Amino acid sequence: MNSLLEQKRVRDRARAAFGSGLRPAPRLSAPPAEQSRPVPRPLLIERYRDRALSGIGERGSGGHGASTSSVIPIAPVAPLRIDTASRFGDLGPYLLLDDVTDIVITGSSGAWVDRGRGFERIVEWSGGDDVVHTLAVRLIAEGGRHVDEVSPFVDVRLPGGIRVHSVLPPLSVGGAALSIRVPAQRPLLLEHLHARGMFAPRGDALSRRLREAVSSRTNVLISGGAGTGKTTLLAALLSDADPSERIICVEDVSELVLDHPHVVSLEARQPNAEGSGGVDIARLLRESLRMRPDRLVLGECRGSEIRDMLGALNTGHEGGACTVHANSLSDVPARLESLGALAGMSSEAVARQAVSAIGLIVHLRRVGGIRRVAALGHFTRDERGRLTIASEVSS
Repeated sequence: MNSLLEQKRVRDRARAAFGSGLRPAPRLSAPPAEQSRPVPRPLLIERYRDRALSGIGERGSGGHGASTSSVIPIAPVAPLRIDTASRFGDLGPYLLLDDVTDIVITGSSGAWVDRGRGFERIVEWSGGDDVVHTLAVRLIAEGGRHVDEVSPFVDVRLPGGIRVHSVLPPLSVGGAALSIRVPAQRPLLLEHLHARGMFAPRGDALSRRLREAVSSRTNVLISGGAGTGKTTLLAALLSDADPSERIICVEDVSELVLDHPHVVSLEARQPNAEGSGGVDIARLLRESLRMRPDRLVLGECRGSEIRDMLGALNTGHEGGACTVHANSLSDVPARLESLGALAGMSSEAVARQAVSAIGLIVHLRRVGGIRRVAALGHFTRDERGRLTIASEVSS
């Protein structure tokens, strides 16, 4: 409740300063009267947060109003995050809000922000296609890569873990498109997700079941659609692991933020312009087995690396975890079979490996805009030896 009151107080103060958000927002630089003296860091952070809260529409098209879902106290903003936010122009303030997970921009349809309840329009955004195109090129360059008509889609990670994906015309028909993934400024724990409603309506029972899975070192597969909180839940589960354990995380783009003292993060590398120097997920998984992991984690399985992941989890590496895209709990077997086919595995081979390797499946989906655990289950095999699901809990 105190957090809700704090959010309302900040929003009201922002409106008093800048109106309802329909008027043009002030530039990120200090007003002329203040440019002659440094702006104290706390004041700068507060100004950024105020601007962001005032710029989110009360009822943007398809939005759900300004979110007050966060029950996490406002976290201190790291200097690195402030420095990175300053590179995003008028979008910088949104990178400092505690509950922002995604920002998307298209030259022809405006800018949108996700604070946990679906996308809300940023009503103060007025940049056209030229502005978005210029911003995309500059941000990709900040990440050490180049985007143009020859390489029209590029993904980079900026300091502080912020991921930027860009697609340029003509592949993006409506103008240059930017998708910005904003990692948490501090790790989210299971109690935070419980308080946010991720485990409703069986909150206590689901929370206990997940904690038991971590403590018993059960290998866990988290499934769900895009933006359902798979990475967030995975990080919370791993943060609950014994502090004496060594966790090795393998990701295409590093996103996991854990509250754990012994974490090694490995990130894949794309090939250079000459096509050399690339290091894929499958190679990183094989290398990680030589690094003495107590828990082996794959941020997302999306290709032939499923063979290496299932193989690793079947060789005594307990307490591992992985995420996968799937529309429902019952669709997970078909998803794993399709990934296994990319690795040359038969459906029967995938079934045998998955049943032996993975002890719990957690499926997530959005309910009324809120990310929730929709079902729990475990793998079994049918009479034909194909992979199937036995449901434990469903909402």
